[in-house]
Amino acid sequence: MVISPLSLRRLSYALIVLVFISAMLLIWTALQHQESTLAIRPVNQGASVPDGFSIWHHLDANGIRFKSITPQDDVLLIKFDSSAQSAAAKVVLDRTLPHGYIIAQQEDNSQPAAWLSLLRDTSHRFG
Repeated sequence: MVISPLSLRRLSYALIVLVFISAMLLIWTALQHQESTLAIRPVNQGASVPDGFSIWHHLDANGIRFKSITPQDDVLLIKFDSSAQSAAAKVVLDRTLPHGYIIAQQEDNSQPAAWLSLLRDTSHRFG
């Protein structure tokens, strides 16, 4: 069985288009996934951060899913899959936690920026 050159050319074009579409889909999904982090700090220096279990309880009671709760120095970091979950958690925690805490939403845009910084040549920066 002999494959005609025209069929072989069409097959190669179709394969190139399929690879291109797959690459674009992969890039799009990678750029759409943005984690979000809430940072909870005490207002007064020397005060303790809230207990991670009580934070978990408040979020779970309101149906808010999170990825992790991590104490770091004098800050309690809560990671979410999206900024919408983080915003909903901020509303819940503002309502349920005592007034001695600052709850700040921080976007984790470090991954794309770190990837882009590898492409940039930093040796020719002026200023």
